[in-house]
Amino acid sequence: MDLFLFHQSIHSSAEVSYSRSGGPGGQNVNKVNTKVQLRLGLSRLEGLSEAEMLRIRVVLASRITTGDELIIDSSEERSQRTNLERAYSRMEALIAAAARLPKHRRPTKPTRASREKRLQTKHIHGQKKSGRKIRSIEE
Repeated sequence: MDLFLFHQSIHSSAEVSYSRSGGPGGQNVNKVNTKVQLRLGLSRLEGLSEAEMLRIRVVLASRITTGDELIIDSSEERSQRTNLERAYSRMEALIAAAARLPKHRRPTKPTRASREKRLQTKHIHGQKKSGRKIRSIEE
């Protein structure tokens, strides 16, 4: 992944639209378009290999529209500029995390001590339950 090319392609090809935010904020909410929506066509994204692009499409499938666009909204702050910066950083982080291959897990076996500890707890638990039994007089 070429980070500089990747960063530049997001900033150059993402479409930005603004609207009014909901929630508290007084008259500011009713007057100022502070909510930011970023739309990025994945076909216009540069700096990623085919394998990384395929992985992004699989991992972020629920966030991608039928028009092959990734959409990010940001309306947490009262400032349009801050919301725009947050949306860009969130989009970059999402794409970078989705493109990264997960670390290969090597299956491990339980240690001898952990197996013995498990058997010991099972034995104690069984004794506890057997101590609750009602014994007949003949025994």
